[in-house]
Amino acid sequence: MIQKRMKSLAILLVLLLLSLTGRLVQIQLVSTESFSDHNVNLIESSVKQRTQVMKIDDGRGDFYDKNGRPLSHEVIPVLVLFPFLNKMDWPAEKVANIINEPEYLLRYELKAAKEPFAFGGKTPLKLTEEQSQAINDLKIPGVFAVKQKLEHDGTMAEHLIGTLTKSDELKAKSYPNRGLSPDTYIGITGLQHTFDEFLLSEGESKLVFHVDGSGGPLFGVDVKYVEPANPMYPVKVITTLDSDIQAAAEKLVDRHGIRKGGLVLIDIEKSEIAAIVSRPKINQRNPNENSGSKNRMLMQDTPGSVFKTVTAAAAIEHDLVPPGRTFNCDETIDGKKEPKKKLGTLDFEKSFSQSCNRTFGDLAKEMTDIDPDFLLSYGSKLGLIGQTGWQGEKYHSNFKQLDKEESGRVWNDKAVKKDKKLAAHAAIGQQDVQVTPLAVANMMATIARGGEKRMVTAVRKVSFNNGTTAIDFPAKEMEGERISPYTAMKLQSLLRSVVTEPKGTGASLSQLPYEIAGKSGTAQTGIDKRELNKWFAGYFPYKNPKYALVTVKLDSNDQEAGVTSLFKEMVEEIYRIETSSPVPD
Repeated sequence: MIQKRMKSLAILLVLLLLSLTGRLVQIQLVSTESFSDHNVNLIESSVKQRTQVMKIDDGRGDFYDKNGRPLSHEVIPVLVLFPFLNKMDWPAEKVANIINEPEYLLRYELKAAKEPFAFGGKTPLKLTEEQSQAINDLKIPGVFAVKQKLEHDGTMAEHLIGTLTKSDELKAKSYPNRGLSPDTYIGITGLQHTFDEFLLSEGESKLVFHVDGSGGPLFGVDVKYVEPANPMYPVKVITTLDSDIQAAAEKLVDRHGIRKGGLVLIDIEKSEIAAIVSRPKINQRNPNENSGSKNRMLMQDTPGSVFKTVTAAAAIEHDLVPPGRTFNCDETIDGKKEPKKKLGTLDFEKSFSQSCNRTFGDLAKEMTDIDPDFLLSYGSKLGLIGQTGWQGEKYHSNFKQLDKEESGRVWNDKAVKKDKKLAAHAAIGQQDVQVTPLAVANMMATIARGGEKRMVTAVRKVSFNNGTTAIDFPAKEMEGERISPYTAMKLQSLLRSVVTEPKGTGASLSQLPYEIAGKSGTAQTGIDKRELNKWFAGYFPYKNPKYALVTVKLDSNDQEAGVTSLFKEMVEEIYRIETSSPVPD
């Protein structure tokens, strides 16, 4: 009986030893990089237990304005402290004297630390070059002055720049053969998405210090600075934005209480986005939340009377508005008595400056007999219909700079374009007409250039870390027909009259430091809710055009103010910036 029990116990011990041996083989030889159902990398976990790491740069490429100033981050010299200093006798007083901070603050932050950190909390203390040199000259283990990349809480032009995710599912779908780590970000909206292949991290830059089992330093093992194996990364995406003007634009849009809408500013000569603001803001806690993540400046909406510019171009080129022709602006577009806005009898120029619907309804009915496609045709000639952003052949594929840019349209159903009543309503920017604020700005830039229509760029180039250019984006013209130089000149005069005429809808802009040409627009978008889109689009200076600007407030109501005042203050702010501290381009 005793022998039988001993044999059973021996067998049990052997099985237990075999099981433990098998487990050790699995841990140390078989599943070292994907242990358990959680795919734990045991090698990495082991290394983490023996090291303390301070990340300096995540390795993902970054965005800069046209003058090379970072838009979403800054790189500053900081004081890095490792928590094992708590177990050492180190000259804290010397470090405190160098950075001009009390010694007790150093020790207080250090006492609470479990990982290496930059002294100063969420806003680390920014060191001078002299302070950085003096700290590193002390050669204290666990005390370093390094340059660290710090992400801004609020990114400039956040909708244009876009958002990121660590989603393993999306990474596997987008880059099935890359084997990206769980900590790697990829772009899902904006420029972060369209330029993602350039921006992907090639590895972090970090400080690594080896420690013993109790967390103390392994003396004789120096701190290591680890950086990506490829010195060409991370890349720099040089955008077309002017960060001074962009910052001013965002403040003004918020000051004017724009809940839905924004503004877009184009450099006319270069056909570049100088500033762009979309509201509502992105929800930083849930950046993919639907309403806030959309860039309204790239989305279709109803333009209202801004679209009369297209009808005017068609009427001019078909000689429908000879000198002396007048229109009864006491009647609505449907020939009824105007209940509110009685303007009397007006000629073509005053009809445009005072925004008489009847005039452009009548012209549309006449144009429908000549060419039922006139609105689509002239919208295209003015760079308003279709996509506006830069696109072209790059790396054997059609590359588009702007993410999810929508195309403008005139008709939902082309079969109704011969209906004169519907054509009249479309001619004043109602009915089915949908355009993006960016395209409206491009229309104004096209007119200011005398009819030359171009694609609009948001990025000038992508540079490698050593400064060489990886890819650039030369200016490109938009395909298709243009308006004649004569028509462009007449449109310029009409747009200027909106501001110079005493009863013009833009008369409040007549005293600005730049001469303005432009067009207002109010569109009904929700009849039941009495919702309105309010626009002002134009360019300046009139005689030497430099900027095209669109301001828009979407889904507002009758009682809310329009956006002409926002346009006005934006022009004043640009004048202030450009005359006080000009930055060479």
